[in-house]
Amino acid sequence: MLPEKTQNNIPISGYLVFLNHLVLLQEKKRTTMNVITKLMYSIHRILGTLLCILFLMWFLSAFVMMYHRFPRVSAKEKMQKLDMLSQTGDSLPDISSVTARLPRGVKVRSTILNLNAGHPEFSFSTTKGTLHFLADSTISRPSLDSEHLHRTAALWCSSPITRIDTLHSLDQWIPFAELKKEMPIYKIYFADDAGTQLYLSSQNGEALQFSNRSERFWAWLGAIPHWVYFTWLRQDTVLWTKTVIWLTALGCLMVIAGIWVTVDVWRKTHRSRHPKFSPYRKRWYHWHYVSGIFFGIFVLTFTFSGMMSLADIPEWIHKPALKKGSATRTLHARAPQPEDYPLDYRRVIAAYPQALQIEWRNFREHPYYIVKDRKNEYYIDAADSLPRPLQLSEEEILKGVESIYTSQRDSSQHIPGIRISRLEHFETYYRDMSNMYRGRPQLPVWKITVDDPDRSVYYIHPETGIIRHVDTSSRWKYWSYTALHRMRLPGLNSNATLRKTVLWVLLLGGTAVCITGVALSVNYIRRKCCKRQKRY
Repeated sequence: MLPEKTQNNIPISGYLVFLNHLVLLQEKKRTTMNVITKLMYSIHRILGTLLCILFLMWFLSAFVMMYHRFPRVSAKEKMQKLDMLSQTGDSLPDISSVTARLPRGVKVRSTILNLNAGHPEFSFSTTKGTLHFLADSTISRPSLDSEHLHRTAALWCSSPITRIDTLHSLDQWIPFAELKKEMPIYKIYFADDAGTQLYLSSQNGEALQFSNRSERFWAWLGAIPHWVYFTWLRQDTVLWTKTVIWLTALGCLMVIAGIWVTVDVWRKTHRSRHPKFSPYRKRWYHWHYVSGIFFGIFVLTFTFSGMMSLADIPEWIHKPALKKGSATRTLHARAPQPEDYPLDYRRVIAAYPQALQIEWRNFREHPYYIVKDRKNEYYIDAADSLPRPLQLSEEEILKGVESIYTSQRDSSQHIPGIRISRLEHFETYYRDMSNMYRGRPQLPVWKITVDDPDRSVYYIHPETGIIRHVDTSSRWKYWSYTALHRMRLPGLNSNATLRKTVLWVLLLGGTAVCITGVALSVNYIRRKCCKRQKRY
């Protein structure tokens, strides 16, 4: 047995050992934090020096992007150049005589009719690609000869043609890899004050690009630097995507390091006897610190959301139960063949003499036409012989959604719970997009909620058959890109003026952070160069 004094000292010595252990842990923790903090200072300084010009370019170009996009030929512009289908008179053939020319066993997914160089042309989207047939000929398409070329160009611009270049490679205004199949491409210059240029495909005479000098000028200030749309890079879609993702990822790391540094400086400043809002006396340091406090988080969300515009949602976050697009494909499956539509398309053209294009569409077994003129789109029920507006029933829509899950499940699985309701107002995932749709009604719409692993919601418009599918992945995409980058937030979606005001304030703050960062980077490089010169 130990002496009493020794027995009493055992607890005391154990307590001292414990306290010493705590002190060592605190010291280790403090040392680790100091190492991390020093690393963050270095990361922010080095990456900031490398990326500051790029960040300033992104923020300045964002102002331009609010009002000017990259010039593109819109579907609406192409529609304006078409002739009315009624000009053909009674010469349009029975649709069955046209489909009889299709290769045997081909399944038609969609059909479009319009006039190409004055000739009625059927375009069939099939399992073997898109096939084109002239209604009044056995040939697929008229050749794009000089006469056809000049006639098409005259539709876009009435000014005389000064020059036509034959392009065998992509240039700055058509830097998209998918256009390589249209080679050679004809680039047409017009003798007008606007500096108009037109690009036409040699394959089908389709307009690929139409722009003037003003649009190209604003593109150089906006879309090209913002989207890194440089021809040598953009024409390789995979390389361009990876480059932008890696640049924005490094940018996120730089901003996170900057926020860490800001918090560290703030903490140290407010621990002093005479705390100040900013400890920096030098102007650029002071304003970089202040602007970082107010707008640092926005710079991070702006950069991160820019990355998410191209990056996919990782499967470790959410793996969709349904394959992308499979739901919509199922609802458009079981389409009747064009010749099986009870309503003859020629009767539709007679009822709508201003029609420029007619498209065969379907919602499951229910056929309908989309008729487009220069101002509007009309959705015409083709389920009987008389033209009338489309109106899908609640039962049809419900059965259509149920079919998505009956086609996907096996015998051991049950159909998830499905609820349907009539939506009379816009909401977060179904917002007003009237600027994209040509006079289409958007409300009311049927909202179908499904108790599946994806928490799927379907918005199906009964008067157009338009389907919008929202699942967990699309919600992640919405909040990580659309909401953060474009300020498409509840409360701002319905008020364009307020939304743009918020964007202006935030972008001005982000620009201030970038300008001060550029100034600090220039000073940093100058100091390094001076030190190197002194050594030598």
